[in-house]
Amino acid sequence: MDSPLIQTSTERAVTTLTLNRPERRNALTIELLDALCAGIAKAEADPGQRILILRGAGPAFCSGLDLHEASAPTRFEMTATLVARALRVLSGTRLATIARVHGAAVAGGAGLMTACDIVVAAAGAKIGYPEVRRGLVPGLVMTFLRRQVGERDAREILMLGELFSAERARDFGLVNRVVPEAELDAELEKVTAALLAGGPEAIARAKKLWAELWPSEVDADLNRALTYHLEARHSAEAQEGIAAFREKRPPRWAQ
Repeated sequence: MDSPLIQTSTERAVTTLTLNRPERRNALTIELLDALCAGIAKAEADPGQRILILRGAGPAFCSGLDLHEASAPTRFEMTATLVARALRVLSGTRLATIARVHGAAVAGGAGLMTACDIVVAAAGAKIGYPEVRRGLVPGLVMTFLRRQVGERDAREILMLGELFSAERARDFGLVNRVVPEAELDAELEKVTAALLAGGPEAIARAKKLWAELWPSEVDADLNRALTYHLEARHSAEAQEGIAAFREKRPPRWAQ
């Protein structure tokens, strides 16, 4: 069943999925993640579709997990498992994927961005992995970050937990193109046209080979990362970090 949390549009061989929770900066909930996975599967099952564009409604691409839902003891394991599933299906689809990033792509939102083949970002967009500042382990998103960024930069990104500009993300290798926000859709059309000029089977096979050439599989890395993530979610440190976030105060870490 279609969900209002994901808007779907199709034009020629291109499917656009829009995260549609703008009032919460498209924070990821169980329902939204479920709908996203369903939308990707539906597009992939259509042989006429070649490209998947992921974007966000409102002021931001995606602010990451909805910590109000994810902090519930009966929910946090399901949310983590669904994030892993969404990253798995997004990265593994035969479709060429493009993330259209504006506003912010943070934590799980940055993970969705990096799981795409190509990222086109608006100048002024902010990107980051602040999980450690919440007492969490950025394991799931690390699966893709480490495939795209050198180790020294990756350690800084993950251990400092700071937000950085789209321009710096391009320097890191996380973003392909950065343009003024008013030119974002025009740049997206250029990238889409270039992808459509390639052979659909050749692109799909190139993606498959790229995955196989890595010394470890995405599935194995995500499963390992999920274990670390869930261990951290059970910790007192994570409880304090999430409470501090919700109460808009600095966390009080144990010394």
